[in-house]
Amino acid sequence: MRAQISIQTEDFDLTAEVARLREHDPRVGAVCAFVGTVREHSYAQLIGSMELEHYPGMTEKAIEAMIDLALQRFDIFAVRVIHRVGLLQPSDQIVLVAVTSAHRGQSFQACEFLLDYLKTQAPFWKKEHTPLGARWVDARASDDAALARWGVSARNA
Repeated sequence: MRAQISIQTEDFDLTAEVARLREHDPRVGAVCAFVGTVREHSYAQLIGSMELEHYPGMTEKAIEAMIDLALQRFDIFAVRVIHRVGLLQPSDQIVLVAVTSAHRGQSFQACEFLLDYLKTQAPFWKKEHTPLGARWVDARASDDAALARWGVSARNA
């Protein structure tokens, strides 16, 4: 398994996912994993919940393309990406990006690259529910800048 992608409503178990990613691969000397969670505040407003939507089929294809690019750019063995959709509450896990390699540097770089790419290029839409009402979350210039440092321009810029 070089790449595995899941778009799901269910929560995930970090320990189990990392164990599956490392399973039967004695070359692995490093695993870098990032878990993103729903924040309680956004733009100084309390978040009651967050809704995530995606375009089935297109989302997985976009993530596959970014993983292919990471596999070309970095000396890594395997990648696991899980992104949740549906209604989530503060502290709920949203996303997992995990990468294996022989050495930590390549895992760290590939994981950060994938997160920057995922944040700007994967077709997800987020709606935050606050005491003042619901609002769609816009793309941030800082996310585009993070992707640009890898020599990739954001399509949403």
